[in-house]
Amino acid sequence: MRARLAALAACVAAMLALPALAADRLTLDDAFARVEQAHPDLRLAGGQRTVLTAELDRASFKPPLVVGASAENVLGTGEASGLSGAELTLTLTSVLERGGKLDARRALVQSRIDSLALQRESKRLDLLAEVARRYLAVVSAQRQREIADLDIGQRKRTVAGARQRLQAGASPESVVLTAEAALARAELERARAVQREAGAKQHLAALWGERDPSFEVVAGSPLDLPKVVSFDELTTWLARTPEIAQFAGEQRIREARLQLARTQATPDIDWQVGVRRLQATDDFGFVASASMPLGARSRAEPEIRVAEAELALLEIERESRNLSLYSTLADAHGRYLSAQLEVRRLGSEVIPKLGRAESAAERAYRAGAISYLEWAQLQSERTSARKQQLEAALEAQRALIEIQRLTGQPFVAGPAERIPGESP
Repeated sequence: MRARLAALAACVAAMLALPALAADRLTLDDAFARVEQAHPDLRLAGGQRTVLTAELDRASFKPPLVVGASAENVLGTGEASGLSGAELTLTLTSVLERGGKLDARRALVQSRIDSLALQRESKRLDLLAEVARRYLAVVSAQRQREIADLDIGQRKRTVAGARQRLQAGASPESVVLTAEAALARAELERARAVQREAGAKQHLAALWGERDPSFEVVAGSPLDLPKVVSFDELTTWLARTPEIAQFAGEQRIREARLQLARTQATPDIDWQVGVRRLQATDDFGFVASASMPLGARSRAEPEIRVAEAELALLEIERESRNLSLYSTLADAHGRYLSAQLEVRRLGSEVIPKLGRAESAAERAYRAGAISYLEWAQLQSERTSARKQQLEAALEAQRALIEIQRLTGQPFVAGPAERIPGESP
């Protein structure tokens, strides 16, 4: 299990991160390491194990031996006045547990201890996925800022061209003002991206408790999407995911609870032995007694039925969880393939053609062959296509992270595909 999760971290890191270049440069692997060291949810398992270990020690105790003493016929009247007729008795009492109660108690606590490892691995897998999602949000803001920089460059050329036409008397001042307004909107979009990046960094750093992050995220291109194995193979891995493996541990816990409930149907025996001194004859006698409660089976029956019902429900819960995970995996796999196709087609066909069209429109505008609106519209379409490709790539990466979270497997079937065409 640990090896699979390590492979998960390495796989996602390979898709999004490059080696750190300096102490303040953060890769996805660095983020994973910080969370594993600092996140309280992962440290919680150690504390829970300490608690359960103490409970195991407590459950291992047998009923205690109780030493007692009693005095009869003392401080009365007549022959029983003072201590002259006293009868002193020293006793040793305890409970004889029957039905395997000691072993059942220990088995229940031990099964809870054994399940801690799976619970921690499942929580660790969820945290790795959350780290990857927040890291991806930072990468998204960076790429949005780069797209805004490209758009600003386009708009600056438009403003320059409009001013040139205005000076030549071939264009009104309103065209220059419109171009300057479009440039201001592009600069606003860049400022928003910078703000989103700062917020995303703060959100990421919160996972390991850093309040004032100063790192710079080092990331590759989210447009580089790897090939994945077939859906049928993914479903076979789904059966071994920690979320399903936890049901095996829960089954052992509920079986132990059932066994403990069944032991209550066998009544325990309270026993007592002792020695009594008879004051009148200065003799000693041995005393013994035993008692056993009646109706133990009928009193234990409701608890046994509860434990049996909970154990029977577990299989239904497992089927329900399997169905839910399968549906989520199918949705994530479909979203990934759809987004991957969109990224590829936009990069190979749409964006390059819009780039050539925008360059041609710029030459035509400067020559007076087309209007400003035609050139500006092509610039907007080119920027929109870049944003659409980035959003599709981010959707694919999010789906990829979800598939990894569900399967806990390095499912990549091949290296990342380099999308042709323009990239920020």
